[in-house]
Amino acid sequence: MAGDLLSGLGGLGGLMKGLSGFLPQDDPQVKLMTAQSQVSELKQQEAELYAEIGRLAFQQNPGAYPAQADKLRLVQANLADAQSQLDQTSHDKQAAEQAAKDAEAALTCPNCGTVNPEGTKFCQDCGTKLGATKAVCSSCGAENPPGTKFCGGCGARLEA
Repeated sequence: MAGDLLSGLGGLGGLMKGLSGFLPQDDPQVKLMTAQSQVSELKQQEAELYAEIGRLAFQQNPGAYPAQADKLRLVQANLADAQSQLDQTSHDKQAAEQAAKDAEAALTCPNCGTVNPEGTKFCQDCGTKLGATKAVCSSCGAENPPGTKFCGGCGARLEA
């Protein structure tokens, strides 16, 4: 949590540092913002170094920190569960988006592209049957518009 706060301040500090170039450098408020930004950036660097030192120390002698090792295992298990939940939620979101796209495609006329209201079986603009897929010729493999009886590529009769 503190790392998130510091990284957020570091990001804000970077923005403030960039903006301070446009402000008068002798202004006390600008000097204050610059100093606050520098302190935030240095605190973030300090926290990152402490984390790196801690990782190295734990890797070298994991048995020296049994309580922290137990907490770390718990956090790692919770992280794995949270990652799994995130992956599932992402998958569910993609599936819902695909279902919505498929539903819209079923209402979109393959002949003229008009999007029709739900429950419509025939295009309100050109009368083409909705939800029908393109007919693929078994003889030559050509795609034909829905409802076509004969292949436009070879003339073979298309199966209904």
